[in-house]
Amino acid sequence: MPLERTDDAYRCPPLVVLADDLSGAVECAAALPRCQSVYLDPGTPGPAGATRVLDLDSRRGSAPAAARIVARAVRVHETDGALLVKKADSTLRGHFAPEAAAFADRAGGILVVPALPALGRTVRDGVVRLHGVPLHLTGAWKAEPEAPPRSVGEALGTLRTAVVPLEEVRAGAPHLERRLRSGLAAGTSLVCDAETDADLDALAAVLLRLPRTVRTIGSGGIVGALGRRSVAGCGRSDPGPPEPGVPRRVVVVVGTAHPGAAAQIAQLTARGAQHIALAADALLAHPSGEEQAAPDAEDLTRARTAPDARAPLRQTGAGTVRRRFPVTVFSIDSTGTIDASAAPRLVHALCRTVVGRLPEDADLVLTGGETARTFLNALAVTTLLPVREVHHGAVLCRTPAGRGVVTRPGSFGGPDSLVRMVEALRPDTTRHTHGGTTDPIAAGIHTPSDGGP
Repeated sequence: MPLERTDDAYRCPPLVVLADDLSGAVECAAALPRCQSVYLDPGTPGPAGATRVLDLDSRRGSAPAAARIVARAVRVHETDGALLVKKADSTLRGHFAPEAAAFADRAGGILVVPALPALGRTVRDGVVRLHGVPLHLTGAWKAEPEAPPRSVGEALGTLRTAVVPLEEVRAGAPHLERRLRSGLAAGTSLVCDAETDADLDALAAVLLRLPRTVRTIGSGGIVGALGRRSVAGCGRSDPGPPEPGVPRRVVVVVGTAHPGAAAQIAQLTARGAQHIALAADALLAHPSGEEQAAPDAEDLTRARTAPDARAPLRQTGAGTVRRRFPVTVFSIDSTGTIDASAAPRLVHALCRTVVGRLPEDADLVLTGGETARTFLNALAVTTLLPVREVHHGAVLCRTPAGRGVVTRPGSFGGPDSLVRMVEALRPDTTRHTHGGTTDPIAAGIHTPSDGGP
């Protein structure tokens, strides 16, 4: 399929984006106007010639398994002429080196573009920087078992790399194209500096002039730049819930250990949400692989609700989603120290516990890619339909059955992130306060169907 051209700019051909976790996958889907589906089965071929995003769910497995998953996905999707992009974490977490090596096999060259300027994650001199500070000097990897890499080249392991410095990225399209072609001809994987969306747009424009066999590894930033050069598709619209107009509850599952999560939960509880914190020690007492009932709620939960002057709340007791609370938040209790190596088991137990209490009429807010994927696996969801971005990285989707799902990487979003994600699911639910404003979160707390105690 030839590149489409308008004036002097190439338009983006169909893309196949391979993501290593679900929140990254839906982040990319929201940035691509032609993407209609996110597939949770990496073996799904999808419609020929269509832009699509696949969650490989490779980050939480072993490094050799991740490499095999990537290699298999490339074999399935490289044959229909689409441009292949490997979505990677902007802070280089996950199985960066083995996945990159598998993705580079039989490629005509590799561009590596990890910058995500919208979140202050830039690359200069081949070093990822968070708000100007080199990655290895920040605490971004404190929950990881290894030390952070000092450069993108180090993160790529055995791949031979060269840096394309910012000065060359900004030297104009003809110069940049010559630089990329010469570097790729030398057999090096090119690590591209970028500090702004304009830098990413420049790289995307030149990438589309290179042979289709050249593949890209990068964050949602470069995917967004390619999306900005895409020919608009048929457009996306929200198909809506199964029963339009019928109020639906929202269950929020916060699986991230990011320090900002507590403030985000506090904003929800201040608006009337119920918060159920699950004790880590009790969750870990029930290994994820055991076929048994979910841990007893009375042992697990410390239900917390914040008083609201407009609508005082009563506690509901042991971990049950009640109609009295149209929004219920589940999280892992942060009291004490949690061993980072136990995080995968904690996430699995958290999701298994909440799924066992999930009302059929509940929409979902899921933070953290592993949390989102584990939860949707338990619900046998294999496809998500992207609707729109709520804020950067937070995306509203629907399952084919109509259930609303908003996902977000664990480290994304400000203090009001969860509030905005819930509001995206309840746009038509309003409650007039004394000041005459509306509060979609607290709406419906006192209803005739109240099942609270």
